[in-house]
Amino acid sequence: QVQVVESGGGLVQPGGSLRLSCAASGSIFNRYFMGWYRQAPGKQRELVATITSGGSTDYTDSVQGRFTISRDNAKNTVYLQMNGLKPEDTAVYYCKAHYYVDYWGQGTQVTVSS
Repeated sequence: QVQVVESGGGLVQPGGSLRLSCAASGSIFNRYFMGWYRQAPGKQRELVATITSGGSTDYTDSVQGRFTISRDNAKNTVYLQMNGLKPEDTAVYYCKAHYYVDYWGQGTQVTVSS
């Protein structure tokens, strides 16, 4: 069983920045496919960004150029650097680790408001 724990959410003004962290357990973290997802009130969960075990990244169009996903295999951690935040980025952000099956974290709230 892989444990996934997100942190770093909070309240930020439009145009501000936040960095989310996702720690996943396991000695083979470097093999995990990792992803960040978000769910706004009344909406379905959507994919935000992914990073493969080899470090290849992908982003949904709405965050391209503003968000950056990265990983530190030595720390078993994936990050989501979010810049230029907009009110529509407000959501609960979830981290998912995938290695044959999906392992989800509990989520961290991001609120973008003045």
